[in-house]
Amino acid sequence: MGAPFRIPVRVYYQDTDAGGVVFHAQYLAFMERARTELLNARGFDLARIAEERRILFMVHEIAVRYHRPAMLNDMLEVTAAPGPSGRASVVFAQRVERGGELLVEGEVKLALVDRDRQRPVRVPGELRRLLEAAG
Repeated sequence: MGAPFRIPVRVYYQDTDAGGVVFHAQYLAFMERARTELLNARGFDLARIAEERRILFMVHEIAVRYHRPAMLNDMLEVTAAPGPSGRASVVFAQRVERGGELLVEGEVKLALVDRDRQRPVRVPGELRRLLEAAG
């Protein structure tokens, strides 16, 4: 398995609670950014796939473990590493770190769904190859 894809994320006031601590659900938004940027960096445009192939990527399962909090104005590094994919799903292992310290880790399973029928669809071959090459 290769190195995970990484993006920098600064914690803004809107990401925190009244005490300046990152709100727990905001980590999921950080993780989604990393997954999307990984795909964009490899030429896989989610908007194009939704429009042309009528395929949506919907969160099916999330497992998250919180270790330490991030605070207002922290610079974080958020990673995404493709894991196993099924016939109609893909999995990403993700981490949020601050200066190499693990803050949050998670595993996100995305279901691929036909946009019009809201039924599962096969992972496109180009995406499967892209994820295998990235992993």
